[in-house]
Amino acid sequence: MSPLPPRQTDILSIARVNGRVDVESLAEKFDVTPQTIRKDLNDLCEIEALHRVHGGAVFPSSTSNFAYLSRREIATDAKSKIAEMAASLVPNDSSLILNIGTTTELVAKALINHKGLMVVTNNLNVAYILADAPDIEVVVTGGVVRKNDLGIVGAAAVDLINQFKVDIAIMGVSAIDTDGCLLDFDYREVRVAKAILKQSRKRILVADNMKFERRAPVQIGHLSDIDIFVTDLKPPQDIIDVCERSGVQLEITGVPNDNIIRPPSFEQSSEEAPEEG
Repeated sequence: MSPLPPRQTDILSIARVNGRVDVESLAEKFDVTPQTIRKDLNDLCEIEALHRVHGGAVFPSSTSNFAYLSRREIATDAKSKIAEMAASLVPNDSSLILNIGTTTELVAKALINHKGLMVVTNNLNVAYILADAPDIEVVVTGGVVRKNDLGIVGAAAVDLINQFKVDIAIMGVSAIDTDGCLLDFDYREVRVAKAILKQSRKRILVADNMKFERRAPVQIGHLSDIDIFVTDLKPPQDIIDVCERSGVQLEITGVPNDNIIRPPSFEQSSEEAPEEG
């Protein structure tokens, strides 16, 4: 499936902010015919990114997750940059866990040329992406396969993850609350995610800016459980404050290194490092 056309991406952004869009207003805004807008809305509803209503469309309820294929098409450029940065933080000859999510799948693609990796995952899409990588060993958890996204959940997945202690976990979440809580929709997936946090030495969170606008009912953990947070845009100030208080390294893609927000402890350790020679 190809990425969304620019106008449909803009329509989706408007619907996310306002909750609803109508044909006449969109036709006027984009200077196209109502028939063109109706086709755009039909395309977006076909992938379940929007729900059609009389005269327009509405954004899906925040209490349920997006259809998997539509999530794959949202913010693909931003997610790809996040994935590339996260992959650059993974050294060769290390062990890691990748969980369920469209962004973690892009991380898997960015890791293909790494050497000597062992990757544990409860995401069959990640396993498929890395299956032919020449120097990566893939371990797949057992458990129940969700048909909508090929994620593996349940007690068997938790049991296998608990047998490992990996160097790095790279995790996605469905939503991030203003107080720093990391949230998801499926309590079975949350159990797996909690095990991943526990069994990893370093934890990298990958999440685009849309996660600040969404709400989900089940708590995975908190930003203070994370070591590095990779995102595409500067987060709300509440989130920045949480990262600073908790010593979370905040990496923002496309931002020069001197503008990246890092906790005071990071800056101090860099400044106080002894000179060589």
